Amino acid sequence: MTRPTPAERDAAAAALERVRDQIDELDQLIVELLSERARLGQAAGRAKAVAGRRAVRDRQREREVLLRVAMANPGPLPQADLLSIYRRIVSATRALESRDRTHDERPGDA
Repeated sequence: MTRPTPAERDAAAAALERVRDQIDELDQLIVELLSERARLGQAAGRAKAVAGRRAVRDRQREREVLLRVAMANPGPLPQADLLSIYRRIVSATRALESRDRTHDERPGDA
């Protein structure tokens, strides 16, 4: 492999900056979407409580979510890594639901 010329290094540095800017934009969008997903999870938790469902966790629903995510994965992120990320998202959402229920059930909060 030959050494890059100064012009090639400059072009590569500029390309890297553009890619990093795109990553920053995507990170912002991902945070917004995760927040929206969390709010929807909280709404689902409230609906479960009103419907009389005592359990926060719905293992069947979690399996369905993970299956849909796996089927939607075009790569290049390995399936195991994507599923690990989604398991953490589901776990964090479940924790929000539990925290909401605990808060709602405390005496004197009404």
